[in-house]
Amino acid sequence: MLDTHVLLWMQDDNIALSKAARKILEDSTTQLYLSIASLWEITIKQSLGKLQLQYSLDELIDSCNASKITIIPINFETLKILKTLPFIHRDPFDRIIIATSMELGLNLISSDEVAKRYLATVIW
Repeated sequence: MLDTHVLLWMQDDNIALSKAARKILEDSTTQLYLSIASLWEITIKQSLGKLQLQYSLDELIDSCNASKITIIPINFETLKILKTLPFIHRDPFDRIIIATSMELGLNLISSDEVAKRYLATVIW
């Protein structure tokens, strides 16, 4: 599962991506996932003027589709896990992404050190 910043860095071919993350992202045999919460986060940050992108949300979604990234909805099981998470992480989007990773048993690709306190496998 991609964290929001990883999706954006992937889209921008940002040098901030770690070697381990880049290797996974470039492997065509790896199935990548993205929580719809990431797109929600991007939309809100853009509307608040906190995030400027050189591409539209539609172009980003088209890029996800072209990269075969599966966008996962937020469901009731995710919310049940979210409800039980300790408040180590205060960011609501990160909490939903973490809960989704936990529910589906997915590794999280993220530079977020706090996420490691929730998940067994955070790849960076």
